[in-house]
Amino acid sequence: MSIRVKLFLTFLLTTLLVVMGMHFFSRWSLEKGFAEFVEKRQQERVDKIIDVLEEYYADHLGWENLVENKLRWISLLWRADPHRHHPPKWIIKQAQRELDNYWPPATLPEKANQKWPPFGLRVMLLDRDKTIMFGREELIPQLRLYAIQYGFETVGYLGLLPGKPVSQASDIYFMERQANLFFWIALFMVLLSALIAWFLAYHLGRPLKRITAAAQRLAVGDYKARLPVESSDEMGKLASNFNDMAAALEQAEQSRRRWVADISHELRTPLSVLRGELEAIMDGIRPLTQEAIKSLSSDVMRLNRLTEDLYQLALSDQGALRYRKVLLDPVIILQEDLAAFMPEFNNKSIRVKWLNRVSKTTLINADPDRISQLFRNLLTNSLNHTDQDGQLEITTHHAEGGLVIEFADSSPGVSEQDIDHLFERFYRVDNSRNRYLGGAGLGLAICNNIVNAHEGALVALHSPLGGLAVRIMLPIAP
Repeated sequence: MSIRVKLFLTFLLTTLLVVMGMHFFSRWSLEKGFAEFVEKRQQERVDKIIDVLEEYYADHLGWENLVENKLRWISLLWRADPHRHHPPKWIIKQAQRELDNYWPPATLPEKANQKWPPFGLRVMLLDRDKTIMFGREELIPQLRLYAIQYGFETVGYLGLLPGKPVSQASDIYFMERQANLFFWIALFMVLLSALIAWFLAYHLGRPLKRITAAAQRLAVGDYKARLPVESSDEMGKLASNFNDMAAALEQAEQSRRRWVADISHELRTPLSVLRGELEAIMDGIRPLTQEAIKSLSSDVMRLNRLTEDLYQLALSDQGALRYRKVLLDPVIILQEDLAAFMPEFNNKSIRVKWLNRVSKTTLINADPDRISQLFRNLLTNSLNHTDQDGQLEITTHHAEGGLVIEFADSSPGVSEQDIDHLFERFYRVDNSRNRYLGGAGLGLAICNNIVNAHEGALVALHSPLGGLAVRIMLPIAP
């Protein structure tokens, strides 16, 4: 079942329940209110009959003349009817058939078979001692008695049998018409709700359908799939997040392909050189001399460095690179590493200047071997990518509760476009990095992972000396 069908059924069922609830509540409220209205009107009619009977008693000072004339009793009942002051003919005929004061009749004629009996057939008259003057003995327990008074004395009782308060044809017609009207209104609202539910389901399901189609494209490797962002609500945010995810996957796929291509290329180059030199020695083209062995050893060491860098980087990416952190002073380690590199800087005539603005011992929680690897990679990077007779300036100082160590060298510099990608693996700047001097382009990537593992930050900047500046920020141990 599609999401559109589910949305349609949800909206339709919700609206249907609301409409049905309103329908039944409205009918109940109407019937209750109308019943109260008719009950009040019935009470007014009872009061009217009592007034007529009290007036009759006052004129005749008794019930004798009324008891002897059943038709007069029926006439008095209908005289109090505000809608009809004379009884119908079938009532008069029925009264003439009944013996004595047996009233109302036990059975009604077929023509008078209505839903509810007329109000006049529910009334009985009792004397002051509650003896029946007009009525039936077996119906007395069901009566509701109303006193008839004359001169502050009770001279009789009007008995009312229980029954439906609605007895007029107009009342019955009104209730039936209202019931039918409520039914058709409810049916119309259900149909209208179905139309609205279909529209909402289609409107809300359309972006979900687009997301499903785009996700299917993404699943089969089409990372260029994108969604239009048409709103700022949750759907719009979902589309925007989907586009960001697709862009990240596309970039990851490109990085993966470039990674595989770069690894294969970097491994193939030293292997090709080794194979060529070994074949030349085996064919006797090149003699097996000490110089040839040294050249072969240099290529093997280069291949070993590359595989070691790849291994270190893979361990760092997986979080499996071991760090044995202790409290140490990184300035001392930097001083030792710089002393080890000074002969190579001197051979290339690169002047090294160290500005140490740290006045006291600064301790950080770090792995001494990894910190030394960080410094040596950065020193190697400056050594390989700084021109002859260049300059390297190392600065250490405190800033924002941390230790800042900056390596700034002279030309050649790095363009604004390249500086944002320096910490990506296998990335090399064309005018300053080459395979002979710059290696495989993994050194700065390893440096970035080491700094991140120590909860620090590594930033590449333009050097004021015309080259590249790499700034390290490490948190100071409390």
